[in-house]
Order: sequence, then structure tokens, then C-alpha cells
Amino acid sequence: MRTRPLKVALLGCGVVGSEVARIMTTHAEDLAARIGAPVELAGVAVRRPSKVREGIDPDLITTDATALVKRGDIDVVIEVIGGIEPARTLITSAFEHGASVVSANKALLAEDGATLYAAAEEHAKDLYFEAAVAGAIPLIRPLRESLAGDKVNRVLGIVNGTTNFILDKMDTSGAGYSEALDEATALGYAEADPTADVEGFDAAAKAAILAGIAFHTRVRLDDVYREGLTEVTAADIASAKRMGCTVKLLAICERAADGQSVTARVHPAMIPLSHPLASVREAYNAVFVEAEAAGQLMFYGPGAGGSPTASAVLGDLVAVCRNRLAESTGPGESAYTQLPVSPMGDVVTRYHISLDVADKPGVLAQVATVFAEHGVSIDTVRQQGKDGEASLVVVTHRAPDAALSGTVEALRKLDTVRGVASIMRVEGE
Repeated sequence: MRTRPLKVALLGCGVVGSEVARIMTTHAEDLAARIGAPVELAGVAVRRPSKVREGIDPDLITTDATALVKRGDIDVVIEVIGGIEPARTLITSAFEHGASVVSANKALLAEDGATLYAAAEEHAKDLYFEAAVAGAIPLIRPLRESLAGDKVNRVLGIVNGTTNFILDKMDTSGAGYSEALDEATALGYAEADPTADVEGFDAAAKAAILAGIAFHTRVRLDDVYREGLTEVTAADIASAKRMGCTVKLLAICERAADGQSVTARVHPAMIPLSHPLASVREAYNAVFVEAEAAGQLMFYGPGAGGSPTASAVLGDLVAVCRNRLAESTGPGESAYTQLPVSPMGDVVTRYHISLDVADKPGVLAQVATVFAEHGVSIDTVRQQGKDGEASLVVVTHRAPDAALSGTVEALRKLDTVRGVASIMRVEGE
């Protein structure tokens, strides 16, 4: 074993960063044995230096992250501060000054991963980011390495624990969205400002990363269609139950049937209770990967939190340090296919549509005519009415999303349709 330690700089010491530092300290001997050399925490960049951080030598604390990554003697920089800037500048500077990088920054990777990959390649350094998607679940490395010889056609999963907790509570307790969000906040699953989670931005960033790796093409956050769950109601959950389904916020990345394009989307969807994702409870994550040779693979586990995310960071740290000792690097960007990302309107989906209609003869015929005129076939229909008012629930066969959207707009114009109570896609057939 080499006695001279590999030096590590830590950018950020919040929930994840402090747990990374703790594990590096308490498991120092094991990490050294697995790597083949000791690892030394050489500096910790923070915004509030006066805060007490147990287990971390105060002499390591600095507010000058730029100077820390430019020291020249740092072997690995761990970035867990998040956001676009200054994280992007700090990471590229780390590469320029001889360090490899381990990051948990999904937003930056989804927004401008190409810049980071290019800087890592230019300076022959590693960029690892297992912790950016699905917390402790090993997912990035299987896609980048284990399935590198296979052809991945679809990635489908629950990649945000906060939204899964909310939808699970709505399903199991009958609570509305606001009540379920309040409980998630009280338990620490939701941030004070939950927008990134409940509006689907967090899941969309992860979908962009997964699609790029799975399909060997560049997919940015702006390429991902996104809907949050703020419009999901208790009535939607009840409708799903009547169909033998539940509602999940899904990230779905697909290769087109002709192989000439890809899609990436995040939105609420009904899935059958028989589907494995339906049983994913509380704040857990689960992701299905469908590959030609390997078939269906499922990855399941805690998708967030200090300890799970730190586990993924430390796994990357071990891999990067081993590469450092071997004077080699791991996989970089693979975007050779350069496939275009198709818009949501081209995606073939199914819809569950609930309409408030007049309770009189001919309504169903009018509605069916609208579907036919837009080339959308009806799978099932359920109608019930009382005292001049009725509800009509239609589930379609698969059709282009643009055709389904056009159908809904045409339905709104019918005199016999009082309103569209809910619209939701159906997945997991």
C-alpha cells in the first residue's frame, strides 16, 4: 500500500457533505485498504465558517473554494454544493489544476454536462456522479459500464422521493395534495420551498442525465417534457383505484421504435397495481431499465438523504482514487449517436380523461365522434349520471400525444361537456 495519502477537497458541508466527511474519518482504514492508499481530507469549503461541524478539524474550513481547488496538490474534489454557479467554474478549475471530480450536482450535469465532460477529457481526469441520480441506488455506473455492451431502449422510474411520499400518502390515507405536502414537510422529506420537487424539475434533471447515458446522446434539461404533481387531486387518486391503478410521478426515457430519436419526459401517470413500481412506498426510488440483451432490470432503494447520498459519493471516491493510483481514468462522455430528442407531441401514450357532461341521450356518441375525428381509439368508457349531471371516464388506446391533446381541446368545445375534470397519462402496460 502507498503511504502517501491522496488529498481530497470537499466543496460543501451540509447534510450530504458533513456525512461524507464523517464516513471518510470513521472508515479511514477500510477506505485505505480498498483504495490502496490513505485518503486525507485536505480542505472543506463552506459559506458559514462559524458553524460548528463535529468531527471536522476547524483548520480545514475555508470560505475560499476557488483557492482550495487551485492548490495543485488536491487529487480529488468532491462537489456537493449544488446549483450552476459557482459549481461549474469550481469543477472546471479543479480539472485545470490536476484534480478529478466527484459530484452530486444533477442540475449542473443536466444543464451543462457537456462542458464538464469536455474539461475532464481535456485534462485527462475523472468525472463521476453516481450521487446525482437516485441517491444510494447504483444506477449511473451500471448504465455507463455494466450495460455498455448492450442496447438500452427504455428507462422508467420513480426518481424523486418527496413526490413519491406525497402521492403514496394521498393513495393510502385519502389526503389531498396540500395535506400530504404538509406531512412531507413536517417529516423532513420536503424542503421549505418544494418547487423543484413537486413541479418535477428535480426529476427532469435526473431524466436528462439518465437519457444521455442510456442512449449515448446529449440530452439537456430543456429537452425533457415536464409536468409536476400539484394538479393531482384526491379524485384522480380515486379514479386510479377504480381502474386498479395508482398514481406515480414517473421519469420516462425511451428510444423510438425506429431507433432514430429519443424522448425524455416527467409527469404523473396511472400505473397498474400489478406493476412493480406501484408498490414503491414512502420516499423510496425505483428505476426500470429495459435493454435488448439483459431484458428488464430494476434498481430500488432510498433515493435521497445524507447517508444514502454520501454512500454514492464515497463509492465514486474509491473508484476515482483507484484510477488515480493506476494513472488511468474511467468512462467519459459517450454521445456518439447524436440522436435528436423528439417533442412530447410525438410521444405515443394513453390517456385517462374524466369529463363532466350533461346527463342526456347522445352525449356519449358526440364524445366518441370527437375521438374518432382525431384518430384516437377508445379502450374503455364508463358513464354515470344523476339529476341532469353526469361524469364520463374514457381511457384511450395508445396514440400520439399531440392527437390526444387535440382531442381534449375539441371536447372542451362541446356544448354537452361541462368541463374536463382530470387528464392523466396511463403507463406501465
